[in-house]
Amino acid sequence: MKNFRFKKLDAFAAGKSSGNPAGYVFVEKADGITDAEMLQIAYELKGFVSEVGYVSPSDSIEYDYTIRYFSCEKEVPFCGHATVAIMYDLIKNSAELINRPCLRIKTLKGILMVENRIPQEDMVYIYAPVPLFLFCSLKPENIAGALNLTPESLDLSEPPAVTNAGMNTLIVCLKDIQSCVSCLPDYHKLREFVLANGIEIVTIYTREVSNPAHDLRTRVFAPAFGYLEDPATGSGNAALGYHLWNTGKWQKESMIIEQGPSLETPNIIRLRKALPDRIMIGGNSICRIKGEYIIWNFYQANLGITENSTAKK
Repeated sequence: MKNFRFKKLDAFAAGKSSGNPAGYVFVEKADGITDAEMLQIAYELKGFVSEVGYVSPSDSIEYDYTIRYFSCEKEVPFCGHATVAIMYDLIKNSAELINRPCLRIKTLKGILMVENRIPQEDMVYIYAPVPLFLFCSLKPENIAGALNLTPESLDLSEPPAVTNAGMNTLIVCLKDIQSCVSCLPDYHKLREFVLANGIEIVTIYTREVSNPAHDLRTRVFAPAFGYLEDPATGSGNAALGYHLWNTGKWQKESMIIEQGPSLETPNIIRLRKALPDRIMIGGNSICRIKGEYIIWNFYQANLGITENSTAKK
């Protein structure tokens, strides 16, 4: 039996929006938990949180904390909403950290900067990983079919693209907000499509918005990780931001994105350019549950989870 400090945090929750739930497990030493145990906890929390972030202090002078992320099925290279949620909660509740302007975290995507803007804006900003712009050969009609959309709903003046800002993200522009909010893919069909094409998440977007003060409306789907939709996303929106910046379609310094299927209460994600070529993801979180997570190792054997296996849906 092992005990860990645990919180359930909702990232990007604003006003009446629900945000995106993330699990936060604090591990005193990085070797104090195994990969199988991290997967076990994420599997047990399936349907309760999207991903679980495991945070441990660093002994290195190069970075302050290490964070690893797991969904119910496997390790996730980078999870923007969990990073925002965890770092906001960690900094806000630490007398030592609240006055530090910057921290560094180590992830599978490298060492990333965390900018503490809690005293000024009640937010933290996370540097998104260095982008990769990948070739997209997918046909629009096949993309539309996988998303359960009509080909006519796609805005091909901005062709589909694949950008990696932590994960391979298929970016699809739609003509109007109604197509965006009413999109309802079949989980198994979309999962088969993304796995067959090396895609990890899908970001759909439109320039038609509910609030004229906002710039884009998005939805993000992540069936490769064991669930259909990510309600408020860091990496998926950062990939979109990098793509628009790279193609000259994002001219301002910052961008406000409304995400989700609700016209009235979308989740709000902020992106900001960090020159010369990086994007920062801005947001905060609300702690819903805190306490202790107790893990029983015999459960791994019952699930068939080992250090070299992943749980299947």
